[in-house]
Amino acid sequence: MEKRGYRKAVFVVVYQQNPKTKRIEYLILKRRKHWKGWEFVKGGIDAGESIKSAVRREVYEESGNRPVKISRYPFSGTYRYKNVFPDRPGFIGQSYTLWSAEVPFGKKIRYDSKEHSGFAWLPFERAVRLLTYRNQKKCLGIVNKNLVKQ
Repeated sequence: MEKRGYRKAVFVVVYQQNPKTKRIEYLILKRRKHWKGWEFVKGGIDAGESIKSAVRREVYEESGNRPVKISRYPFSGTYRYKNVFPDRPGFIGQSYTLWSAEVPFGKKIRYDSKEHSGFAWLPFERAVRLLTYRNQKKCLGIVNKNLVKQ
């Protein structure tokens, strides 16, 4: 059951690994809809949609790529919106679960220009500094720590 007033959502840290250097780069998007700043892929779960399907859909909608590997993390949270959004009636925030998705290295990124105005592939140290919100910085740290261990 959905927590009252909170839209069910997924946070998805999208990454690619350079096959030559083995370096991991994270996709961050420059937000323009509802607020301005940097974020990673995230979005609501549609009615009747499985969480894993929402992850796949959001990665494709916000990057134009299909994930080659998806992982779930034992981390979740909630946050309140700073404003009321007309396209999200009845919701005061989101409750999310954390996922990561690897996409093929070097593929073109296609994003919705109504939601985002740009993107960057960055190493962890630069990506974490650019992200706007503390909860996303924490999520990126969790995923990075796991990927570096592998």
